[in-house]
Amino acid sequence: MKGTAHRASTAHPAITFIGRLALAALILVVLVEVYFLARGFNLYREAIEEAGLDEMAASIQSSESFTPIDELPDLYLQAVVAVEDHRFYAHPGFDAIATARALMNDLKAGAIVEGGSTITQQLAKNQYFTQEQTVERKIAEVFMALTMEQHFSKRTILELYVNSIYFGDGYEGIGSASWGYFGKAPSALDADECTLLAGIPNAPSVYALSQNPGLARERQQEVLRKLVSYDYLGQDAAQHILGNLRALAA
Repeated sequence: MKGTAHRASTAHPAITFIGRLALAALILVVLVEVYFLARGFNLYREAIEEAGLDEMAASIQSSESFTPIDELPDLYLQAVVAVEDHRFYAHPGFDAIATARALMNDLKAGAIVEGGSTITQQLAKNQYFTQEQTVERKIAEVFMALTMEQHFSKRTILELYVNSIYFGDGYEGIGSASWGYFGKAPSALDADECTLLAGIPNAPSVYALSQNPGLARERQQEVLRKLVSYDYLGQDAAQHILGNLRALAA
């Protein structure tokens, strides 16, 4: 009995030390999180004070090539949502599931290989922040996205997004890209053109049609797979578009 009591008494200080160490580590993590949250919030506050949301929207809407969402083909809008942010209509501006998945992939790769940003976050980043990958910038982007979702409807956010994203070859916004690449108004885009354009902004320098049309077509096939996967397009309709692509390539 004395031996058992002695072992318990000698083990106790070690357990206490480990517990204190764990508590100190937890406090340190919380302090770091608070630090970056504060920096991110300040960055967000400075950005929105410099240019309000209505001012930002008016700047996009003043473009000569601005195209109201009612004049855009449904398939194009569906393709953008499917390939960029398929939970767009369900999340509040920030997609916890996509962010967690991106974090896991980044940790596995040992580098930032996936962002997990929603359409709203991308709009916030493009209009208010730099492309620099920092923790505080990402936090500021989330704050801005949440504010946008409170201020604008989903339809307005999508309208602002597609009218401000870059399509390569100097074309900014869906109106500019439609006229520049195909010589027609966005309302006249066919299924092939809708799904092709939806994929380019992911990496416009890579998928620009004047630079890498083959890669743009490969990206288009991914757009079609997403459309089918999220029930925006039937398999037969997707196969029909793919059949036309093969005919064009022949």
